[in-house]
Amino acid sequence: MLDHNLRNTRQIADVFAPLTPMRMRALGGDGPAVTVVPCSPEEALETADDQVEELVGEGWRPEHVALITTGRRHPEQRVLQDSVGQQGYWDTFWDTDLVFYGHVLGCKGLERKAVVLCVNESEPQERSREMLYVGLSRATDRLVVVGDPEVIRAMGGLDVASRLGI
Repeated sequence: MLDHNLRNTRQIADVFAPLTPMRMRALGGDGPAVTVVPCSPEEALETADDQVEELVGEGWRPEHVALITTGRRHPEQRVLQDSVGQQGYWDTFWDTDLVFYGHVLGCKGLERKAVVLCVNESEPQERSREMLYVGLSRATDRLVVVGDPEVIRAMGGLDVASRLGI
């Protein structure tokens, strides 16, 4: 039985704790607070792109950064999948000079040091709670959440919203 979390900083683990199937002790190190950047669903992709640029500007290496979406795939992901196929797209996960772009449902089990979670939908979907949990838990050290606070609150509940400060 998994009763502890070593992967994420305590700040990140605390945010998604209400979404876990069982109570876990956060044993990861300390890190920066989770950042929330409120915006409309229509602005979410552009805002998330800006946050990726900020992370790289802060010194995060592209290979340590991922932008993952909860709604439609990011245009970079679609272009890669169309140009190099599914296997070629997944091979880019290991590229040392590229930010990884993915959809939250394809990122279960994967991690990056810094993640921009782009909540780019206008209302919760059937698997929204699961998608939010997976998206919030992919970052080991730095997490930025972009999207409409009302949608995020509807997806994750009041406890998650409170922990995000929204």
